[in-house]
Amino acid sequence: MNRYLKYFGIALLVIAIDQAVKMLVHFQMDFGTPGQIKIFGDWFKLHYTTNPGMAFGMELGTEYGKMILTTFRLVAMVGIGYYLYYIIQKKNHPIYIVCIAMILGGAIGNLIDSIFYGVWLNNAPYDASTPWFHGQVVDMFYFDIWEGYLPEWMPLWGGQYTALWPIFNVADAAIFIGVAIILIFQGRFFPDKEPEPKQEEPVELEK
Repeated sequence: MNRYLKYFGIALLVIAIDQAVKMLVHFQMDFGTPGQIKIFGDWFKLHYTTNPGMAFGMELGTEYGKMILTTFRLVAMVGIGYYLYYIIQKKNHPIYIVCIAMILGGAIGNLIDSIFYGVWLNNAPYDASTPWFHGQVVDMFYFDIWEGYLPEWMPLWGGQYTALWPIFNVADAAIFIGVAIILIFQGRFFPDKEPEPKQEEPVELEK
C-alpha cells in the first residue's frame, strides 16, 4: 500500500505545485506583455497567457472542439491512472514509475484548467456554449530564445511572426520531463530480454 501512496503522491505533488503557480500568476500578474517579468535577461521570462486548445495553442475547428478535447483528456487521465496502478503492481523500474506519475500529474493539472477555469477564473472564450469544460489553460514560463518573422521563402510558415519556444506551465514541464526520461532510458526500462542465468561449469572430481 505504501508504494501506491508514494507514486500517486508524486502525481498529487505535481498537481498541487502546478495549480498553486497558476493561481499566483492569475492573481498576482497582469495578463500579457504589460505584466511580463524578466528572470534571466530577455531569454527567460514569466509571461501570463492562456492556451485555449491543445499544445502550442492548436484547436479543433468545430463548435464542440474544446468539449471533445477536454473529454478526451479526461478519458486519457483515467487510462494513465490505471496504467500507473498496473506498473506499480508489477514492480516495474522505479524511475519509469516516477515518470508515469509525473505525466499523470501534468495531465490532471491541465485538465483542471479545462474543466473548471471557465467558471473559477471566468476565462472561457466569449463564444463558448458553456463555461464548464471550456476553460483555458494558464501558461507562464517563456523561454524567448528567438522571435520574429520567418523568411517568405519558407513553406507553410513563411512570413509569419513566430516564437522559437512556446510558453508552458508546470504541468507541461512535468509531462515533457517524464516523456524525455522514458525516451532516453527506454533501453533500461524495457530490456529486450531477460539476462540468461550464468551456467556453472561442472566441477571435475580429482582422481
